[in-house]
Amino acid sequence: MNDIDQIRIDLHTAALADMDASRPKKLLRALAYQAEELSPTAENLVSEEDFCITLKSAQSVDPIIEKWRRQLTRWDFINNPIWSKSESRTDSRRKEIYDYLGLSEDTRTLLSQLIPIATIDRPVVVSEEFEPWYLPDTTHSDGWYWTAYRKLLLDKGWSNEAVASLDEASNQVVERLANPTNVDTYQSKGLVVGYVQSGKTANFTGVISKAVDAGYRLVIVLGGTLNVLRRQTQRRLDMELVGRENILRGTNEYESDYADDPAWSQDKFLKFGERPSVLGAFDIIRMTTREKDYEALLQGIEALEVEKKDRSLPLYDPKNLHSSSVRLMVVKKNKDVLTKLVKDLRRLTTPLSEIPVLIIDDESDEASVNTSNLAKPNAERTAINVKIGELLKMLPRAQYVGYTATPFANVFIDPSDAEDIFPKDFILSLPRPIGYMGARDFHDLDSAIPARDRTIFNSNEKAHVRDIVTLDDEDDDCLQKAMDMFVLSAAVKLYREAEGGLGDGHFPHHTMLIHESRLTDDHRELLGRVSKLWWNSGYTSADGHARLRELFDTDMAPVSVARSGAHAIPKSYDELLKYVGPAAFRIGGDLKPIIVVNGDKYLDTGDADFDKRSIWKILIGGQKLSRGFTVEGLTVTYFRRNATSVSALMQMGRWFGFREGYQDLVRLYLGREETVGKKSVDLYESFEAICLDEESFRSELARYSQMEDGRALITPAQVPPLVSQHLPSLKPTSVNKMYNAQLVEMASPGEWRELTAYPKKVTDLRVNTALWTPILESLSSLSSPIKIETSNVPSGEETVALGFSALAGRIGSEQILEVFHSLRWWAPSQFLPHLAYLRGITDSGLVDDWLVLAPQHNAVKSGNGSAQVADWGTKHSYSYFSRDRRRDPLFGAISDPKHRPGPVKIAHNKVKWAEGDTSRTGVVVIYPILEQLNRPERGSVNNLDPGKVVMAFSFVPPLTARRGAEPLRFTTLDSSSRRPIIDVVPG
Repeated sequence: MNDIDQIRIDLHTAALADMDASRPKKLLRALAYQAEELSPTAENLVSEEDFCITLKSAQSVDPIIEKWRRQLTRWDFINNPIWSKSESRTDSRRKEIYDYLGLSEDTRTLLSQLIPIATIDRPVVVSEEFEPWYLPDTTHSDGWYWTAYRKLLLDKGWSNEAVASLDEASNQVVERLANPTNVDTYQSKGLVVGYVQSGKTANFTGVISKAVDAGYRLVIVLGGTLNVLRRQTQRRLDMELVGRENILRGTNEYESDYADDPAWSQDKFLKFGERPSVLGAFDIIRMTTREKDYEALLQGIEALEVEKKDRSLPLYDPKNLHSSSVRLMVVKKNKDVLTKLVKDLRRLTTPLSEIPVLIIDDESDEASVNTSNLAKPNAERTAINVKIGELLKMLPRAQYVGYTATPFANVFIDPSDAEDIFPKDFILSLPRPIGYMGARDFHDLDSAIPARDRTIFNSNEKAHVRDIVTLDDEDDDCLQKAMDMFVLSAAVKLYREAEGGLGDGHFPHHTMLIHESRLTDDHRELLGRVSKLWWNSGYTSADGHARLRELFDTDMAPVSVARSGAHAIPKSYDELLKYVGPAAFRIGGDLKPIIVVNGDKYLDTGDADFDKRSIWKILIGGQKLSRGFTVEGLTVTYFRRNATSVSALMQMGRWFGFREGYQDLVRLYLGREETVGKKSVDLYESFEAICLDEESFRSELARYSQMEDGRALITPAQVPPLVSQHLPSLKPTSVNKMYNAQLVEMASPGEWRELTAYPKKVTDLRVNTALWTPILESLSSLSSPIKIETSNVPSGEETVALGFSALAGRIGSEQILEVFHSLRWWAPSQFLPHLAYLRGITDSGLVDDWLVLAPQHNAVKSGNGSAQVADWGTKHSYSYFSRDRRRDPLFGAISDPKHRPGPVKIAHNKVKWAEGDTSRTGVVVIYPILEQLNRPERGSVNNLDPGKVVMAFSFVPPLTARRGAEPLRFTTLDSSSRRPIIDVVPG
């Protein structure tokens, strides 16, 4: 880069920084103003022609493009700025930005080509207020290691959009850490929530790169509790952040600890050309290697010392900070290892209070969280939690960032426990990445398509999930079918490499995972069973081909036709036939088709080191494959193991991840009915429940992450009540990680709310039925769907059907509130937070009345005996709904999808359905339910016992029913004193 290029970068940096806190402004005027301050040379660069020439020759990783990308992305993403009338991340928003900047069409086109509008969702952040310091005009925001990492990702094939998303998300983390050059110390604690197998490592690699560029000089990565995960994390950081020159440090290429790694010889490790310190930057010194965890330094303690250029100044002074090397270590969460580290740090001559430290805790909900009940006498913290606490105490400039896909243990930590790792400063939820195959891809959540009408085209379950049905413990038919699918999908991968345009070696790994138990003895028995099945499969025999042909015709081909996208599909099994033999040989040609991944040193099945070789194998595993470790090329999973918490079960979902080129081939064979303790549970239903828990948590974070009147709606300490539990038997996390966070009030203006915790006792059901019956009896009987007029046309000129037939009536808010108050529940805690809100908006006059709807089946015909109606001593008969407690004692979904849009529109006052002001009218939808034991096989039922009717309902408060910025009010109990530490959200 020559001097002119640097001046141009400085000029544009200053101009953009001046606009950062406001709106886009005329670019040429901004450049001219800044040029006066810079130099006479800068004044020659104040022209759009110069900018166009620069853009035409620029690469997407050039520094000036980085500056523009950061600022344009910020303007693209910002919600409802006063200077824009457009939605965020739209063509119209970008046009407004260009208009403000006063750019020509040519410049607009060039900028849009280099910096397209990001369509990936922005990270969701719930945060305490923080002092902005990591800004576009700071010298470290486009530093050495981030620029190199960004270029490596693009060279690997990441899209500009994916890299921009990573850039944005990592910025959101780094800017909430303390400024490493500040004189005053501050210790930030945060949590980053990703998806299982979704690229969390890429995010914290980006965070580390930006943090060291900014001045952090000691980086400690807590790399899980297992050696296999620690090694995988070390290699990833060495390859994509540290780089060859920092690894070698002047030694011979063949002396590297990666000399036997194919990626090393294939030049896939990051390269700088010279040691960074020679090129004017700073080195990263590794204190751990791929094979060696942290070891006591004994007499070599100086290796951990951070050098000072000016010993009269503290290390955090910029004169020292930006010239010193970084120490990086990836350590296992092991008491002995962390004890060695703590001991060595105490021996440093540099005051620990001067060292800016970044602690990244991978899988932070495992081992790190204290699981001891401190309320008990003589209780002690768990060992790893103690050691992390010691690190944070002795390193006052340390910043702690936990990473996990299962955050519930972290958010249930007592916020008042200063020694623990509660994310007091921020919780950041990463967006779902492009190309990711997660829990939602295996389930049909909120599908409006009836189960009987679902096909491989419209149902994820039909496409990817297969039930494990066994007659007894000796029945391996389903396991055989799963293995056949593994061989068949291997053949399709070879076909796609050879004839589908993907190229040789596109699929370096192809794996099947069998996960039945965590016990080593079980793995030995399973190895014998699977080995026998494999060697008796006869994949090159007539019988083997007959099985594969049937599986191809009935399963593989139909799903691939529906879901393969642009990827090649064999027209018939005969076209695939020539690849079956090579596929089977690639898996078992070395006579070791199976790898057991556990700690049993007596089993000689090979290892699952995906870094050192191509692996096409069947993996049998338990604990080692349950947490963090990436099973590369996973295509077929045979899963029968259960767990008692969302966190544990979710971490077993190794089938989640990126499946480029073979999403249509992915199959999950799942044991539907598995025994946990004395209960039989449905594994598929369990995974669906945890998917709902996860989605609910993320959506609630998104809802409350918005700023209102310049302040956050909630802070991290107020997050625990946002955690929901959709399956009573499946806790969000293990009991010893859950603290008592009690939700008192949850506001829901304009939102559909559906309850599921209805009572089971006959006496309670009779009370509820008696409360709702007078309201039902007061509703108007209609023989056709309610018509509602749109509010933007003269009355009567246009009507829109509500979407279903219903009885209807307007009921006063006080009368409805009286019903709400008197209802009985199986779990009152589910409704009480809503009741508090409903009482508040009623008392405040924010709701005048409620439109009560009782949906009626279209097939209701009086007098013919076939109508699905019932009465319980009432004047009229009412349509009943057949629902069962799918998550006993809780119901699953109760409403039909068609019942929701109309009431929501009414509550949003988007339709005119009655005379007068309806802006303060909410909607209640009533569902009389007959459970299986209480409903007839068909037709109507008369004089029903009211104790057999479940009077379910959903409600949508008016959108205008807001009492201020705060949507939550709750109590959190201190784990030791049991006293409320947060009584109400401040008003």
